Amino acid sequence: MLLIECPWCGPRAESEFSCGGEADIVRPLNSENLSDEEWGDYVFMRHNTRGVHREQWMHAQGCRKWFVATRDTVTYQFFEYEKFRQPHAGQGASTDDRNKSGSSTK
Repeated sequence: MLLIECPWCGPRAESEFSCGGEADIVRPLNSENLSDEEWGDYVFMRHNTRGVHREQWMHAQGCRKWFVATRDTVTYQFFEYEKFRQPHAGQGASTDDRNKSGSSTK
């Protein structure tokens, strides 16, 4: 069994978590001005890195909070876990703020 460490709840079974894909993807601020191709690239195109990269994870069967994990996609080894950082000015509410309001979106 693979253990994933929730930054709030500690180590738990992999089955309690849901992977949200690649981390550090910034939503375009002017999304209403994007072409269909540009919007499609933002929504669907990912690097799908082989090796170490950062991913978004949610403790779906626990505290339901989102966090970032650094993981090797070849060996499945997790190296680091971190809570989401506060956004820069103008980028909206933090993940922690959204979790407090009861929303389960990223």
